Amino acid sequence: MHATLQIVQQEHASLTAMLQSIRMMIKRGPRDKPVTFFEVMRSMLFYIDEYPEKSHHPKETLYLFPAILMACPELQGVINRLDAEHETGERRVRELQHLLLAWEILGENHKEAFISACETYIDYYLEHIHVENIQVLPKAAQHLSEEDWKRLDEEFLKNVDPLTHFGALAVSAQIPLAEEFKHLFTQITHHAPAPIGLGDD
Repeated sequence: MHATLQIVQQEHASLTAMLQSIRMMIKRGPRDKPVTFFEVMRSMLFYIDEYPEKSHHPKETLYLFPAILMACPELQGVINRLDAEHETGERRVRELQHLLLAWEILGENHKEAFISACETYIDYYLEHIHVENIQVLPKAAQHLSEEDWKRLDEEFLKNVDPLTHFGALAVSAQIPLAEEFKHLFTQITHHAPAPIGLGDD
């Protein structure tokens, strides 16, 4: 498998695991550790805002999707949908961060608004990933040329998803993790539930 496909699929797996852990965190609730709960939830939403929205999605839109459209123009409608979702992704996660802060600062009256929006967001995001995995990546594997893959690999090998360094999804990375991410992901993996973290049920 070409490096680009491996990286995209690994990042999809990381993001799926993060979304599943967020869902489990919501189900579990703050219990008797509200400070930890809100800190970890903020950290997980920050990860989505900081990496998938600022690195993973732009590289798909700028490099992968145009190459696929050149080889498979019949995917124009699907790619248009995915690009449109990329354009709104950052706004969606920022709205969740705001709703979480309202729950934390203003109290229980704001809990249900966050939970409802978060469940909708998780469902939307998992469907987005599913469409890419089922409708787009297999076509890329079948139809892109070696020259296409060479250009794509040069770009995607620059990716360093912080999540792949920690927890159940940890891998040995060729590029060291940026120092500023270490505390963030130590916090997540120590307190978030599986599949991302080691937190208790």
